[in-house]
Amino acid sequence: MSRDTPADREESTIQSDGGTAAAHDDIDYLDREVNLLRPSTPFMRDHLKIIWSSFVLWALVVFGPVTLTALAPEMMTVQTPLFGFPLHYFLVSFGAPTGALILAVVYTRYRDRLDQKYGIDSDSVDNTAPEAGETAATDGGVEQ
Repeated sequence: MSRDTPADREESTIQSDGGTAAAHDDIDYLDREVNLLRPSTPFMRDHLKIIWSSFVLWALVVFGPVTLTALAPEMMTVQTPLFGFPLHYFLVSFGAPTGALILAVVYTRYRDRLDQKYGIDSDSVDNTAPEAGETAATDGGVEQ
C-alpha cells in the first residue's frame, strides 16, 4: 500500500527535532500543507498557539465592553468620575483601541521570541526592491 495523502507522507517524514534551532534548517515550508487545525511543523504549531490566544484576547478586549453593556446595562452605564462619561462609552472608545494596540505589541514580542527559537532571521531575507537608480514599472516589475 502506497502513501498517497499528504497526511500519510507527513507522518512518515516528521521526526522530533529535539528543540534545537539547527534542526529546523532542513524543513522546506513551501512543500508543507498549511492547515490551521493540524499544523505540520513545530514552528507552525507554536505560531498558531500565539495566533489563537491573541485572537481570543482581542475578541474579549474589543467585544467585551459591548457584550457587558448588553448583559448588564445598569452596571455599564454608570458615570465615571474621571471623564464624566458612561463606563461603556469610555471602555469602547478608549479601552478597546488601546487594548488592541497593546495586543499588537505583545504579539510582535512573542513572534520575535518564536523566530529566535527556530533560528529565523528577518534581516537575512533578500530585498527585491529596485536599486536606487532603477525605477519600478507600473505592473510591479522593473523597467529595463
